[in-house]
Amino acid sequence: MYAILDIETTGGKYNEEGITEIAIYKFDGQKVVDQFISLVNPEQDIQPFVVNLTGINNEMLRNAPKFYEVAKRIVEITSDCILVAHNAKFDYRILRTEFRRLGFEFERKSLCTVELSKKLIPDLPSYSLGKLVRSLGIPLSDRHRAAGDAQATIKLFKMLLAKDVEKDILKQHVRKEPKRNIDTKLVFILEELPSETGIYYFHDENSEIIYVGKSRNIRKRVNQHFTNDNPKSQEMQRKVASVSYELTGNELIALLKENQEIKELKPRYNRALKRDIFSHALYQFTDENGYVNLKIGRANKTKKNITTFSSLRSGNNSLQKWVTEYELCERLAGLHGGNGNCFAYTIKSCHGACIEEESPEVYNDRVLGLIDKHSYDNQNMLLIGRGREVDEKSALLIEDGEFKGIGYFNLNHQINNLDIIRSIITPMNDNRDAQHIIQSFLRKKHNFKIIQLSIQE
Repeated sequence: MYAILDIETTGGKYNEEGITEIAIYKFDGQKVVDQFISLVNPEQDIQPFVVNLTGINNEMLRNAPKFYEVAKRIVEITSDCILVAHNAKFDYRILRTEFRRLGFEFERKSLCTVELSKKLIPDLPSYSLGKLVRSLGIPLSDRHRAAGDAQATIKLFKMLLAKDVEKDILKQHVRKEPKRNIDTKLVFILEELPSETGIYYFHDENSEIIYVGKSRNIRKRVNQHFTNDNPKSQEMQRKVASVSYELTGNELIALLKENQEIKELKPRYNRALKRDIFSHALYQFTDENGYVNLKIGRANKTKKNITTFSSLRSGNNSLQKWVTEYELCERLAGLHGGNGNCFAYTIKSCHGACIEEESPEVYNDRVLGLIDKHSYDNQNMLLIGRGREVDEKSALLIEDGEFKGIGYFNLNHQINNLDIIRSIITPMNDNRDAQHIIQSFLRKKHNFKIIQLSIQE
């Protein structure tokens, strides 16, 4: 658990400041599960510049609880949590100072979103909370008030968790989790998992990731691992000490993240992806009469393809559907051999390219329409899909035919600035498997909105 924290103070001399407002959100890595927000009577005057900055004045705090009256609640909500704050050294120091005045030693592990941002989102002009979240497209209301700043920090932290490809934050979190007995641990683990779409990580007793999987229902899939009696599953059941997860909002991002995580982390119980996850591809060539021909063949790394398929059968089925949709010639699409007209011509769905009755220019125009739709070569586009929460959308960026990565943005923020789009995107590898996953997913019925981008450097 994390405790996302923001504190407003009176200002003044170092270690003599008093707390005027505090907001703490208990966050499980996916959602807020508890919160505490309160004005605090600091029993001293607020510096005038702080009044102008926050809008909190002495009169507002006259009847507010004093720190000792809220101290127990702060201890409870932060218990077994890692404190997370923007400039965490300041907030943690202020809290420890207030507790020392009460004779209590307050100690928690902490994470600073300023330091994490500098590491995971380098080269930004400013890392102050206001400028940082604005550059990332994160909405911020009630600036310099504890609740508003803490809520913006939550959204920033979620983005940082997604950008942490080496999973350092996640591993530190897992090390804090209490260890359970072997006979009860699987039951406890299942109780804490959601029935939502995402990826999940099996950790051993040293917090190392030993398996990565994806599912549209994480709890159901992990339960299958825990109840399967094959030798590999039984060995994992003995080794797993905890399970963490990351919601993705939709299956496409889950597929892409699983593919990348397995390649990057190389977990012990995942089969190494030595071979591509596709075997066949669609190719094009122009014959001696000027007609663009299509052909399904074995995938070849040295040959440029239009799109890829997991099997020959899958490729032929897709091509047959496209031939009908675009009224193409079966023989020029490699689905009908021999000479003369193809079968489609006899039922009038082919316009006679096979017997040169239709001109190459007219025929090729329809073939190129098919190619443009099913290949994102040289394309610049944004795929907008379902996010992890109701008020969120996911974004998948392709620039100049290259898959750049994925990100999330709030619904009340208009994504129309390419710099903001790039800043919210967590970079991912543009390998052949990632291209196959995206292309094969988009061939199916999906709910993604495709926005063509105009790239101007």
